[in-house]
Amino acid sequence: MKYIKSEKYNTPELQSKIMGPNPVKLEEELLLDHKIPQGSVVCDLGSGQGLTSVFLAKEYGFTVYAADLWSDPEENRKFFDEMGLSRDRIIPVKADALDLPFEKDFFDAVVSTDSYNYFGRDESYLDGKLLPFVKSGGYVYIAIPGMKKDCHDNLPQELLLSWTPEQLDYMHDVEYWSRTVGKSKCSEVISVTEMESNEEVWADWLKQENEYAVGDRKSMEAGGGKYLNFIKIVLRKK
Repeated sequence: MKYIKSEKYNTPELQSKIMGPNPVKLEEELLLDHKIPQGSVVCDLGSGQGLTSVFLAKEYGFTVYAADLWSDPEENRKFFDEMGLSRDRIIPVKADALDLPFEKDFFDAVVSTDSYNYFGRDESYLDGKLLPFVKSGGYVYIAIPGMKKDCHDNLPQELLLSWTPEQLDYMHDVEYWSRTVGKSKCSEVISVTEMESNEEVWADWLKQENEYAVGDRKSMEAGGGKYLNFIKIVLRKK
């Protein structure tokens, strides 16, 4: 696909903030034809260093809570100020996805890019830990790395060049995620589909020189990408 909104974020300075396959491009595809009203209050769940949060605020007109357990809210605040976003438009929050510090029914929507697979594999997570903070009728949009077909019983050697079996257990296929989110009693599953983004978002990541990107090159250069994909999940709270 053509990443029209993401073009302006393709600078060395901004790309240095990505923590995996290009999350801005993933988010642009994730939100194609989205149903979240402009001006909505949105949680960017697993926001990392805040690049996706900036994207949501600038390109979609949302008020964004950048929620992440591992990044520094003060550092993200400096970045948001540098990007010209007012403090009432984008709010950095140190937050554990398993214990969110918000009021119930606070968000119009949740967007989670390249992180939900770390905390959302428990079938009880949606109803018990996330959806209580979303208004009735609100949406959850998720983009996560996955597998074209689960192969955990016979992991390809290409994948094991970069990742352990335990790390690969965070990646699953469309069938797995359809079954997992389908257990939610509080939401309607709109779609669980394979995304178009894969080669391009990986290429952006593998250009980076941080240790994680360098480590991932081993598998991807050996052809491991043929087993992988990204998965889009769209839910609506009842």
